[in-house]
Amino acid sequence: MSPIANLQTVTLGPGGLVVPALGVGTWAWGDSLFWDYGKAYSDSDLSAAFDACLDAGLTLFDTAEIYGFGQSERLIGRFMQQRPQQAAQPPVVATKYFPLPWRFSKQSVADALAASLDRLQVASVALYQVHQPVSFLLSQKDLMQALAAEVKRGRIGAVGVSNYSATQMREAHGYLAEQGVPLAVNQVQYSLLHRKPETNGIIDTARELGVTILAYSPLAQGLLTGKYTPEADLKPAGARWLDPRFSQSGLTKLMPVIGALKEIGEKRDRTPAQVALNWLVAQGNVMPIPGAKNARQAAQNAGALGWQLTTDELEQLDQLTQRYC
Repeated sequence: MSPIANLQTVTLGPGGLVVPALGVGTWAWGDSLFWDYGKAYSDSDLSAAFDACLDAGLTLFDTAEIYGFGQSERLIGRFMQQRPQQAAQPPVVATKYFPLPWRFSKQSVADALAASLDRLQVASVALYQVHQPVSFLLSQKDLMQALAAEVKRGRIGAVGVSNYSATQMREAHGYLAEQGVPLAVNQVQYSLLHRKPETNGIIDTARELGVTILAYSPLAQGLLTGKYTPEADLKPAGARWLDPRFSQSGLTKLMPVIGALKEIGEKRDRTPAQVALNWLVAQGNVMPIPGAKNARQAAQNAGALGWQLTTDELEQLDQLTQRYC
């Protein structure tokens, strides 16, 4: 039996693609500015992570043209070529278009997509998202029309957005609906330490419209793994150490949450990270996309699925993190 058979699933938008309820974020794949690609981990580590994800049943890989200035897409394209095609669980690729100021025509959208497909070495992608809700010379209406045209052309399976507010999401949904195309996802920052989507209308609007939430930074860039504590005095690699939450005082404030994640995890032989990811899945209509820089992290992420937190445990974590709403 395929590992995917035992995992919870989520549907990307109304009547869309059904995938495991946990994806794989690949911002760190090829990015040496914010992350420490090329120093703390290599292409071979990432290739092993790619295979470990698929072996565990995690099939959706979320990338973007801007990640590593195209390097993330190139790596995924190479890894897909190197892996024998297995019909049971082929990789599902989601990438993103960045609305740069000089992209002022519908043709520029088509050209950006073509460049991403070339780096990925594929003819189409399952999901194509707008990275930021920025309008320079290309209006949101024209942008959504260009994306709808690519759905009809067959180069993208579904349209998504990223970092869109409730109002912006509703606007994009309306423009796509005029073209007979649903809005599949809105990718936003969402974790136990960043619960703003619950109070700013994004979650409610997404449910109303049938839009799936993709949760990026679901482990708060490592803070929810339990790896960082005031006593350990361990600094994260890359630019993350600039985040005041990683300071000793910042970590001290997080200890009640980390302690609860550890306590719940110990009862179930799960890690704090797996508990934190499971909490997000339990919210419904939410797909976390944690990163994985090696096979060990990939396998650990997959362990967030296949079990459920109790009502009491969910309530405990909810109460402890109310301040982050």
